[in-house]
Amino acid sequence: MTTDSGKTFRNAGSGQYVTKSYAETHPNTTISETEGGGFTHGAHRSAITGRFVGPAAAGRWPDRTIKDS
Repeated sequence: MTTDSGKTFRNAGSGQYVTKSYAETHPNTTISETEGGGFTHGAHRSAITGRFVGPAAAGRWPDRTIKDS
């Protein structure tokens, strides 16, 4: 789902795309992405901070991290 700002939003737990309004009401479990933003080779990111995290942290908090493709 793309917004007018060129961003998409995904639920960190399921990886499914969600609406901007859903992302705004669930900021700790959704992550925004810039459309066409690049390839991260499967790295994990925190839905809360947007920073990259290691596989161990992703395993501890699977509902608050997302694996980029």
